Amino acid sequence: MRTGDRRRFRQDPLEYLEDLRRQSTTGLIPLPGGGWCVSDAELAQTLLRGPEYNTGRSGFFGELLPTRGAQIEVGHAVRDLMRSGVPHYRAALTGAVAALPAVGRWPDTGTRLVHRGLEDLLLHPETPIRTRKLMRKAALGGVAVRAPHVWQRARAEVLRPKLVAALTEEAGRRRKECGGQPRDVLDAVLGACPPGETDYRTVAELHLMMFRAVMAPLSASLAWSVLLACLRHEAASPWPWPADAVVREALRHRPMAWMLGRVLPHAVKLGDTAFEAGDLVSVSPHLLHHDVHHWSDPDTFRPERWAEADARHGPYIPFGAGPFTCAGAAVAHTLITESLTALSRDAHLTVTGGDTRPAMAEGNVPRPFTLRRTLKPPVADDTGHDTGGR
Repeated sequence: MRTGDRRRFRQDPLEYLEDLRRQSTTGLIPLPGGGWCVSDAELAQTLLRGPEYNTGRSGFFGELLPTRGAQIEVGHAVRDLMRSGVPHYRAALTGAVAALPAVGRWPDTGTRLVHRGLEDLLLHPETPIRTRKLMRKAALGGVAVRAPHVWQRARAEVLRPKLVAALTEEAGRRRKECGGQPRDVLDAVLGACPPGETDYRTVAELHLMMFRAVMAPLSASLAWSVLLACLRHEAASPWPWPADAVVREALRHRPMAWMLGRVLPHAVKLGDTAFEAGDLVSVSPHLLHHDVHHWSDPDTFRPERWAEADARHGPYIPFGAGPFTCAGAAVAHTLITESLTALSRDAHLTVTGGDTRPAMAEGNVPRPFTLRRTLKPPVADDTGHDTGGR
């Protein structure tokens, strides 16, 4: 990538990608960093669902798991644990939201809110306090969500091996205990591994990977939901949309996974272009979500589109598509919606410093902005009793 391209990408990465699409006449974009992006919606859906693109292991797990079956087992175990933990998360949000300052710097404040709800699901309260403290530091210190500054990332790299060592020790201790229903993500990962598995460092690395896979998209997507809704609705009245529609539209307008790429395990032909096994080919959810041929007014944040019977809806893949779709997609959507519901209940939200251009940090995340949360005054009923604003 040339210096000018790098500068344009840093300033507005999504606009840079859209400009590349406008220059393409084939629906295929050669990426400056190498590989290709399939920008045509029909070609992209054919690729995502085709056997040529979907054999072999997912690259998400790297070399940690030897087979696709093992990858699926771990993904489903963590998804099931998170699904069963939704009531706990909902209850934990009550205290987490109550503890928020009236004015907070986002997306960091959103990361703290999400972690407060997830803390006991990541590591249950009976886990040694030192390990829980390390996990808390990791969640808020740039290990779970990549920090924007070099010095923060350097500090996170010092913390990471300490956390892996503590999780390795904890996994070994738990293996000696009797089994039962998983209490947290570490139990879920350990239970999905073969009974004779003694490589507890791998278990720790898997736990840390799933920890990041849960925290990062929840935090970023919640922040996008807050920012985009506040920028669209600046009036003092409550938002006119349900939280679910705001989240759904935020995942369309600013999907965190803005590019999904795989090294092709087999040769494939897309349109008139032939790709060989080993080529890196990607699909961009952002481009598919902003395709004027498939979406009504795609460049506008419009939560109301999800209630409009005549609105055109195109490919919607915020968590991927086909066999490699994120196993926890539905649970993630639920948790983001629960977070936004708790945050906006009985409160008026306003932002300053909002910028809809993303900052790329292992995904599409918002640039920093300030959120002011003003509680609605209590409303007295006919007897004069305080009803808490409801």
